[in-house]
Amino acid sequence: MLSRIKKDILVEVISGRDKGKQGKVVAVDRKHDLVKVRGVGIVTKHKKAKSQKEPGRITKEESFIRTCKVMPVCPESKKPCRVRVARTEDGKKVLVSQRSGEEIQ
Repeated sequence: MLSRIKKDILVEVISGRDKGKQGKVVAVDRKHDLVKVRGVGIVTKHKKAKSQKEPGRITKEESFIRTCKVMPVCPESKKPCRVRVARTEDGKKVLVSQRSGEEIQ
């Protein structure tokens, strides 16, 4: 099955604490149905000091969120949309916005 959420496409979060935020997909975990989006799902990680020369630190990074919480963004209207799979003239599968009919990518 062709996944509707792919790496490097623009998506919008439709539920949760980051609802309404848009960002590009950084990573996709199809096995666990998770996606990592730039600027969404920021968590604080505490890194333990390895030595006195390399002290501990606190970093903020993106975490994985469920795929069902994001929708692809229509390239024309910049709003979330449903997508369908279409074939180009050369037989390649592409994602097409149901809202405008434009190719997503």
